[in-house]
Amino acid sequence: MFKPSIDDMLAGKQSRYSLVIGVAKRAREIADEYNEKGEICDEKTVLLAVEDFKSHKYEILEEDINN
Repeated sequence: MFKPSIDDMLAGKQSRYSLVIGVAKRAREIADEYNEKGEICDEKTVLLAVEDFKSHKYEILEEDINN
């Protein structure tokens, strides 16, 4: 089973919620890209999205709530 380290993916961010929302949005983008091309994705889009964040292709931008 695929279990990436959440701490590595957060990289100093404060919220796991932001990570979940970011991965879900990226997974939807990936699914939409495949649908536009008329192709079928062999892998789960959530796993592809997690890999994008893990490899730092995408970052999560959080508003600084402390200021």
